Amino acid sequence: MKQYFFVLTLLYLCFSASAQEFVQVQDGQFVRKGQSYHYLGTNFWYGMNLAVADEQRLIRELNRLDKLGVKNLRIMAASEGSINAPWRMQPTVQIRPGTINEDMLQGLDFLLNEMKKRDMLAVVCLNNFWPWSGGFSQYVSWANDEEEIPFPPPAALGDWRVYQEYAAQFYQNEQAQQLFMQFLELILERKNSENGLLYKNDPTIMSWQLANEPEGVNKPELYRKWIFETADRIKELDANHLVSIGSEGNTPSAKNGTDFYKDHDHASIDYCTFHLWVQNWGWYDPLNAEKTYSSAIIMASQYILDHLNTAKKLQKPLVLEEFGISRDQNSYSDTSKVTYRNRYYAFIFQSLLNYSENLPQMAGANFWAWGGEGRPEEPKAIWKLGADFIGDPPHEYQGWYSVYDQDITTLLIIREFAEKFSALDQNKSLK
Repeated sequence: MKQYFFVLTLLYLCFSASAQEFVQVQDGQFVRKGQSYHYLGTNFWYGMNLAVADEQRLIRELNRLDKLGVKNLRIMAASEGSINAPWRMQPTVQIRPGTINEDMLQGLDFLLNEMKKRDMLAVVCLNNFWPWSGGFSQYVSWANDEEEIPFPPPAALGDWRVYQEYAAQFYQNEQAQQLFMQFLELILERKNSENGLLYKNDPTIMSWQLANEPEGVNKPELYRKWIFETADRIKELDANHLVSIGSEGNTPSAKNGTDFYKDHDHASIDYCTFHLWVQNWGWYDPLNAEKTYSSAIIMASQYILDHLNTAKKLQKPLVLEEFGISRDQNSYSDTSKVTYRNRYYAFIFQSLLNYSENLPQMAGANFWAWGGEGRPEEPKAIWKLGADFIGDPPHEYQGWYSVYDQDITTLLIIREFAEKFSALDQNKSLK
């Protein structure tokens, strides 16, 4: 009998230790390995593609990030469309409905396994409201006999609102949603070809994210229905991992069809995300930086506080998972100055750190975005297959928001605050 209880105890301890490897939410905060979990991470959306295009560069980039203390990476696990489809990362994972590029998924396997070696964690994004990976608009197009997608700028005659309304058709198109669900289930059931781990049993994955910046547009109820049903389905298939929306938050646009509280007020949504784009929203003008920077900081501060107050009401962790500004004078050259970017990064990191020291809900940030050793063929180029992957996705002019390996002053700020966020969790075991 004693031997029986010894075996049961050993099994329980092994299970408990394994469970602690996964990031969990307890009392409104992230917990990992029995300690609170805070982080300064980055967006590394192209990691899967880089693994296929250049394994050695991927290893170098991960080593650079590891040395900086940047150990949380937001990555894409999905992309859709033929090799000729414009404005997106290429090659794609899903070339046409149900036709999977296995090389790409093996690239994802390689990325996750290399991250595991460095004790890095991945926020894995499964879809996209915007066209740079295919996403909603590609699923809608497929469901409608491959009709033409009304791409936004920089496409000729592109219109953002027209595109948004087209992408939002996803929420009422059952076939488009079914095609996505088939892919989602394929990913959640996948076994990593590098290490034999099922994805759903791999603690390298911190969370599954429904999509990048999904918006309700003029269908907020259908949007929210899709969020909740999809999150519930992920939880049915995978009891280990957290689920997040990929929400941009309550942006200044009244037409985005989101409600930060309502969107996150569901049991299967484990934590809150929001994005902050002072330049894109017109709060900051790099060509008139001295006059607009201070007011932009004030508005950014209020934006952060508003979302933190909502997260406190929900009793859920909060992550600022996208933010950034251009180089000085809106330059796209990798040799131009980053004076205001450095000031902005330091301000954002310090603000979040101050909140994190006193409020369990504030968990960290992922800056946008890591460019590493990659460079555009020329400043403000349009990305094309064969060009370097950097932080700027293919629908944006290359060199806009990327942080490069030679941006030493920026890297020093990132390393300093990465250490400070990590220090919040040291020797703070939770009961």
